[in-house]
Amino acid sequence: MSQSEYIEVFIDESQEHLQAVNDNLLQLEKEPGDLSIVGEIFRSAHTLKGMGATMGFEDLAHLTHHMESVLELIRNEQLEATSDVMDVVFEAVDDLEEIVVDISNGGDGTRDIQEVTNHLEALQGIESTKTTGEEAAMAEALAGDTSMINENYDEYELTVLAQSKEQGYQAYQIQVSLDEKTMLKAARVYMVFEVLEQVGDIIKSTPPAEELEEEKFVFTFIITLISASEAEEIKQRILKVSEITSVEVEPVHIETYKQQSLKEEETKNKNQLDTTPPANKKTDKAESSPGKKGTELNKTIRVNIDRLDVLMNLFEELVIDRGRLEQISSELANSELNETVERMSRISGDLQEIILNMRMMPVDQVFNRFPRMVRSLSKELGKKVNLEIIGAETELDRTIIDEIGDPLVHLLRNSIDHGIENPEVRKEAGKPEEGTVELRAYHSGNHVFIEIEDDGAGINKEKVIGKALEKEVITEEDLEKMTDKQIYGLLFASGFSTAEEVTDISGRGVGLDVVRSTFESLGGVVTVDSHLGKGSLFSIQLPLTLSIIDVMLVEVAKEKYAIPLTAIVETAIVNKNEVYSAHNQKVIDFRGKVVPLVFFDEIFQVPTEEKDNEYYSLVIVNKGEKVAGLVVDSLIGQHDIVLKSLGNHLNNVFAISGATILGDGQVALIVDTNALIK
Repeated sequence: MSQSEYIEVFIDESQEHLQAVNDNLLQLEKEPGDLSIVGEIFRSAHTLKGMGATMGFEDLAHLTHHMESVLELIRNEQLEATSDVMDVVFEAVDDLEEIVVDISNGGDGTRDIQEVTNHLEALQGIESTKTTGEEAAMAEALAGDTSMINENYDEYELTVLAQSKEQGYQAYQIQVSLDEKTMLKAARVYMVFEVLEQVGDIIKSTPPAEELEEEKFVFTFIITLISASEAEEIKQRILKVSEITSVEVEPVHIETYKQQSLKEEETKNKNQLDTTPPANKKTDKAESSPGKKGTELNKTIRVNIDRLDVLMNLFEELVIDRGRLEQISSELANSELNETVERMSRISGDLQEIILNMRMMPVDQVFNRFPRMVRSLSKELGKKVNLEIIGAETELDRTIIDEIGDPLVHLLRNSIDHGIENPEVRKEAGKPEEGTVELRAYHSGNHVFIEIEDDGAGINKEKVIGKALEKEVITEEDLEKMTDKQIYGLLFASGFSTAEEVTDISGRGVGLDVVRSTFESLGGVVTVDSHLGKGSLFSIQLPLTLSIIDVMLVEVAKEKYAIPLTAIVETAIVNKNEVYSAHNQKVIDFRGKVVPLVFFDEIFQVPTEEKDNEYYSLVIVNKGEKVAGLVVDSLIGQHDIVLKSLGNHLNNVFAISGATILGDGQVALIVDTNALIK
């Protein structure tokens, strides 16, 4: 594995551990008494420190080390997890995140961590006043006591020692002390074990191997070794491992231990039942070596997303050829060929589902960074906000996941800044002081819906209307026909903001129009609903995936167009007599609704011959609440197609979002119905 590949794994895993630290810190702030959470944070921080030190990112390792010291105080109940303490720890996490971002951007991961380190050390200063002299002395003794080795052996271990002595081997007790500044204690222990296994067999370690591996020891551990080598040679070998301060090697006097052990075993048997079955010498050795435990097979594998993209592209070509084969087989009408093609279509359908699922990721990837953001934001604004996340396991295509983070951040900031009121205002209105913002995600058909709902002040409709008329976004005439939902939708108009003053958090001229255009570029729809004084609801509808889509194929003259099924309400055939004119626009009365007609041949300037048909073939499409009828010559049917971009030269073609290759080799253009309805 190359250094660059290590870096990729390091970045991925660091981000996961930092996210876990963030989540658990927020949990700890809510439940400061639950010390098991501190253990979880400790584990993530510890792994992060180890990885940082191994990769040579010293600032990361040192900062995590200081953060661990504060967590240790909280775990030992010598420091309370108050909001102020948590602020300092969060400050450290922010710096750690910045370091990882720097590394992922190709930097060397160096950062000025002096200030945050001082803050963390100030918190540790609290500890010194709370630690009693007795505790300090005990810690010192544990850290540096190398004067006496005291090991206990059970009957089985003594038998092994006795047999090896008969065969001419010497048994040694070796006490190893690590430097107090050691960053990777487990790694040093592992190296000591490796060195010793080259010259003999390890019989026992204290603490046991599992605890050494998890670093559940201070700085000293004891190993019992059977070897033919001399004590001095063993000592020199161990001292070659870095960060070891002292090594004591003493021979084991088995006779003394046998008598001592007999007495101890009698006492132990009275007090407790020893349920550990003896193992043979080989398994015992394997168990005592850290890092050599039988691990369960990993059920997951990391795959570079570029490989998945290549796989997807190859499969898309397969889908095009599948369509071609289906066309040929229907023309040839050969039963054997038909059967084979049907079977291939079925298998490639299953394959398509698997590949699409491989690209799916839970929206949690985006949502998990919001609780931390809401905490900082509410503190900054002096508001009390509780963020509730529902449906974080809902899955979306990775290409969409990558795009939705920033617009969602904007909507959340908007809800907290403009929606949720200050505690005093809420109290006066008879609401709880703490406002609630609910972030929901759920599947519905071929879509994923993401909703952000707050119980804040709601949107002032009159204010929106006033601003819209002032900015000439709408006219008085338009206003009469608009529903409340459509009026609230004006918030998404370009450069539109009802904020009295521009704050740092939202309303910086980057209005909600940017949010809407981002979602619409992904084939999504954004709507907003509100009740004054009760709160607002922003709803985003997104397609599950962007690459392979279901469409209705239609024909205009001899050209074929594809209309995404997700935009289609229904298809219909209407008599030309039912078409009226209103405001220079042809419309029909369809199910009690006035639906404007859009003629494909006019929009796309398709040369057509005059037909004597009495009827129009219509595809009724919608965008939110707006509906239109697309007039085509004929409907061909439903197909699975691969969405291909038109390339850089044709990226501004009106109402066309891409193209696809059909089974007969023809190219069909994919219609962007949102642009047509606009």
